[in-house]
Amino acid sequence: MNRTRTNDRYARTRNGAAVPGRNGKRFGSPPPSRTGGPNRAQGGRGRRPGLQGEFALPETVTPALPAAADFAELDMPAELLAALGAQGVTVPFPIQAATLPNSLAGRDVLGRGRTGSGKTLAFGLALLARTAGRRAEPRQPLGLVLVPTRELAQQVTDALTPYARSVRLRLATVVGGMSIGRQASALRGGAEIVVATPGRLKDLIERGDCRLGQVRVTVLDEADQMADMGFMPQVTELLDQVRRDGQRMLFSATLDRNVDLLVRRYLSDPVVHSVDPSAGAVTTMEHHVLHVHGADKHAATTEIAARDGRVLMFLDTKHAVDRLTEHLLNSGVRAAALHGGKSQPQRTRTLTQFKTGHVTVLVATNVAARGIHVDSLDLVVNVDPPTDHKDYLHRGGRTARAGESGSVVTLVTPNQRRAMTRLMATAGIVPQITQVRASAEALHRITGAQAPSGVPVVITAPVVERPKRRAASRGRRGPAAARRVPARRSATDSAA
Repeated sequence: MNRTRTNDRYARTRNGAAVPGRNGKRFGSPPPSRTGGPNRAQGGRGRRPGLQGEFALPETVTPALPAAADFAELDMPAELLAALGAQGVTVPFPIQAATLPNSLAGRDVLGRGRTGSGKTLAFGLALLARTAGRRAEPRQPLGLVLVPTRELAQQVTDALTPYARSVRLRLATVVGGMSIGRQASALRGGAEIVVATPGRLKDLIERGDCRLGQVRVTVLDEADQMADMGFMPQVTELLDQVRRDGQRMLFSATLDRNVDLLVRRYLSDPVVHSVDPSAGAVTTMEHHVLHVHGADKHAATTEIAARDGRVLMFLDTKHAVDRLTEHLLNSGVRAAALHGGKSQPQRTRTLTQFKTGHVTVLVATNVAARGIHVDSLDLVVNVDPPTDHKDYLHRGGRTARAGESGSVVTLVTPNQRRAMTRLMATAGIVPQITQVRASAEALHRITGAQAPSGVPVVITAPVVERPKRRAASRGRRGPAAARRVPARRSATDSAA
């Protein structure tokens, strides 16, 4: 059932105490100040200044619980704590330590932190702990995570799966580009937690395969990108269908004014935790702006791609990504393309090849700027400089994740220098600027660039054996029916 939310006319209660409604209003109080400044009728609630281009963060009325020094202090099921230990996760990251005591207690949370800071477990552990021990009815999930992209949905699912299993919760991933029938079947079978992109979830609701009336915990991950991608009407429509007395958590690396609507309308007296989202604040990440001449840029890009180790390269358009990938393959570099023109199975296979090292260079559009985690990825290259500081931060956030080190390199031609200077200032980053030429020592020192082999390569997809039909279904038994076809190994890269 699609329910439309109206302004609260009553105060909800938690433990008997009146708290603000979902639109941030208390019962009988005047509306908040339109200027965003303090509203004295509400006890002087002000708005903290935000970073450049961001909205002022709301102040928390109810004091937050103190941060946790380790996971053992937290009120979580023993099975979850054991799963954390089995995964080698022992000490919480700052955003986890600050938000988990409050989210586990049922408080709404607004968390801001750079990419790779541990936001997924910050909301995921609270979601799982507060849902553990309950069972979902068919088509009626109990928890919801909304994300902007398919890749991020898959990353969240992968990250939470071992912990969900430990407390016997079923996850369903609901995204476009994949079989809607299979996703509907998973929901009909009963899934406690749904990780979804807004468009596909809306489709399933309209088909009658999902209802959100039992969702008690809702998470919005990277809400600013959902707004940037035009999903805001779908997001608000979905949030209007979850339980009004439920818990909301909103996490993102950047919070711009498009997200202010969600915070004011759906978060009630949230615990606000903000870690500087600027990638420049990360001491393990280096930022380099390499000034190159247009005639040198193509050769410099090829030499960087030929380095030892993996590299993620960003370009603006699908056509440019395909052209560079083809050039790199012909130059002897094991490269693959990732962009919105690829089918979801192709995108998933390409990411797997990159994570396993079968492919060493991933050439991508901004579709790879969020929702991709690759261990030991130490170099991100902006072949085409981004036009927005948020894109720069999210592209760069694919490296130096979870305490690892890494570098972000941006190739800038003379006519792009002024715009890049403004972008870096907006992002709060002071990069190292170097004039480089192809085959120069400085390029090698900063990026590990080297000459490619020049021997073309072909990246072949692993061959998956088709499931063998059971002998009984063919009406045959005996040794012939039991013979197994030897599994074919993945084809290696072949030189032409």
